[in-house]
Amino acid sequence: MQSPPTSARAPEPVPRKTWMQRITQRWEESAKSVFIWPALLVVLALSIFPLLISLYLSFARFKFVKGGFAINWVGTANYKKLLFGSERTHFLGKMEAPTMLGWAILVVMTALLLWWLISALRRRVTVRGFILRAIVVFVLFEFTRLAVVTTFSHGGRPGTMVVTWIYVFGGIVVQYSVGLGLAILLTQQLPGRRFFRVIFLLPMMITPVGIAYLFRMLTDTSKGPFAPLWQAAGLGMYSWVNQPWGARIAIMIGDTWQWIPFMFIVLLAALEGQSAEQREAALVDGANRWQIFWSITLPQIIPVSLTVVLIRMIEAFKIVDLPNVLTNGGPGTATESLTLHSFIAWRSLNLGISAAVAYSLLIVVTFFGIVYVNILRRRFVEG
Repeated sequence: MQSPPTSARAPEPVPRKTWMQRITQRWEESAKSVFIWPALLVVLALSIFPLLISLYLSFARFKFVKGGFAINWVGTANYKKLLFGSERTHFLGKMEAPTMLGWAILVVMTALLLWWLISALRRRVTVRGFILRAIVVFVLFEFTRLAVVTTFSHGGRPGTMVVTWIYVFGGIVVQYSVGLGLAILLTQQLPGRRFFRVIFLLPMMITPVGIAYLFRMLTDTSKGPFAPLWQAAGLGMYSWVNQPWGARIAIMIGDTWQWIPFMFIVLLAALEGQSAEQREAALVDGANRWQIFWSITLPQIIPVSLTVVLIRMIEAFKIVDLPNVLTNGGPGTATESLTLHSFIAWRSLNLGISAAVAYSLLIVVTFFGIVYVNILRRRFVEG
């Protein structure tokens, strides 16, 4: 026989909290804000406040007056000075008619941009998406045209804007290629590969200023450590910093030497994290090493590669140590980056122009970053 069901027990009354327990609970709940708000206020004071002040200064003119200083609102005068006024040659460069190579680059880039815009119509994007893509195409075309008429032209001279692009895009291509090559090399079963992993990381342990002084000595053909070699090659009287492109190449070599380890260590971790089963299966099926790299290895490391290139691109736009120490922006302003341009204007107490250049750099970095992320998201995430 089954026992009769027991009656449900009445819920036990919840004991009331004492006044001490209520005070302790309220203190614990408010303790989060008590400890978080001071740190948050410090972050806001050190980041947001200077950002707003510099934004205001970019629309103002700062000058010293008797008893202090005065800040006068001038609207967009500083930006007009950079784009159309006396600072235009310094900021954008001297524009001349393109050479044949310049026309070829402009035609190829225009064709690629038009193809990218037309492909949006085939995918039936929304009107808003097509308008945004058209704006991006127009801005990229203007950037390309600016680079061509200042760099690949008869008598043209790039300004700080174009020089910064040279450092960024030229440096990233070389750094990624060399870093990936070294990472692939050290994934092989080579003797001494652990030793070289440590050696390749040494440039990351040196400050940018130290690297700038290092390459300043190395490029000194008259009394540097390589002076006997330069003199034996007949280059004892040659100076890298007296030629615009020689000085730019010297800076790019130093920057590349500093940042290849960053690319190398991240890509090495990505390569070593791959499964070896697919590569072994491909070898069994008769694929060669190039086919394995192109069809298996590269697609697997693309997400990591895209991230590391984005991080490096944002950092490269802020280059200032090498051109400042190695060439002091010379000859003339041939090696001056946007950050160095802003620093020199600030050092001469032209704070309005300095802030305008800094915000121009912010706009350029934001534009390239958003375009890069959106293109890659559509290509590799949305398919």
